[in-house]
This record gives sequence, structure tokens and C-alpha cells, in this order.
Amino acid sequence: MATQLKELLLRYWAVIRRPSVHYSLGFLSVGGFIAGVIFWGGFNTAMEATNTMAFCTSCHEMRDNVFQELQTTIHYNNRSGVTAKCSDCHVPHNWTDKIARKMQASKEVWGKVFGTVDTREKFEENRLRLAQHEWARLKSNNSLECRNCHNYDNMDFTRQSPRAQAMHSKYLENEEKTCIDCHKGIAHHLPDMKGEPLP
Repeated sequence: MATQLKELLLRYWAVIRRPSVHYSLGFLSVGGFIAGVIFWGGFNTAMEATNTMAFCTSCHEMRDNVFQELQTTIHYNNRSGVTAKCSDCHVPHNWTDKIARKMQASKEVWGKVFGTVDTREKFEENRLRLAQHEWARLKSNNSLECRNCHNYDNMDFTRQSPRAQAMHSKYLENEEKTCIDCHKGIAHHLPDMKGEPLP
């Protein structure tokens, strides 16, 4: 059986590496282009499917924990009816950063596979660690996902509270501070922050 499989693979490899006898270079080029377009379209379709709220909340760990919390915030229910979905805050919008984030997120699937957060109790036990990981990621990319929707240049300070005006005026130009430094817990409940520094 193993020798038959080896012979089959060697035969296919020989066909692939020798020049085409029956098809022109133009046909192969056009065929390769069409196959590339189909692959690219399928890849992007799959990528966008993983950015939907339905996909993100398909596992009970997310649906029963963080999604329930999101529904009570202004990012979900607000006067304008604009809802931020999970990927708006957790996946960068530009392509290269999005691909890097998707590769990084693929290892987060281990939490689902191995059941490290499959109950509310386990989720709460790991909540601070998970939050710190996400805060560090947002800090390292200068809160890129926040800035996809919130633009400093378009902020109307006169419509903000006096405290928000003061903080934004002080930190907008400060390269060491970014959105997540002050806005932890904006879309999800904060974990137990005992021993954690305040912003």
C-alpha cells in the first residue's frame, strides 16, 4: 500500500514538473489567473465570515460572557443605532494588520479546544490575564482598532464632559498614552483589578 502511494505521488510529481505537452503557456497563464481569483475570493469570503458577530458568538464562552456585557454598553446600544461588532474592536481593518491578528487569534482557539474558559467560573479565573493580554496588544498598536472609528481630529471637545476635555487635551499628543490606557472596561466588565495600577 505504501509503495503504491509512493509510486502514485512520484507519477504526479513527474507530470507536474515537466513542460505541458497539450496546453499552451497562454492557457496555463489564464487558468492560473482564474484559479488565483477564485482562491483570493474564497479566502476573503472566509476571512470576512470570521469577522461577523454570529461567528464570534457561536461558542458559548463568548456568547454567555463578553457578548452579554457588550449588549449593555454604548458600543452596542446607542441613539444612532450603530453597533460595534467584535471584530471592530479586536481586529484591525487594514489587510496586513488583519492577517497578523487572525494568525495571532488562531492560537486563542486553544482556550476553546482545551476548555480553559468553558464555564463562567473558569472565565472569571482567567479574566484578568485575558484582559491584560488584550490591553497589551492594544497598547502596542496605539489602540489602532479604536482609531478606526474614533478620530482625534474630529473630536468636539465642547461636547465632552470637563474631565474628558481635560484628559483628552492632556494626552492626545502624548505618544506614551493611548486610548486603552484610560478606557479599559469600555465594552466589557473589568476583571478584579486588585494590585493593578490605575490609569
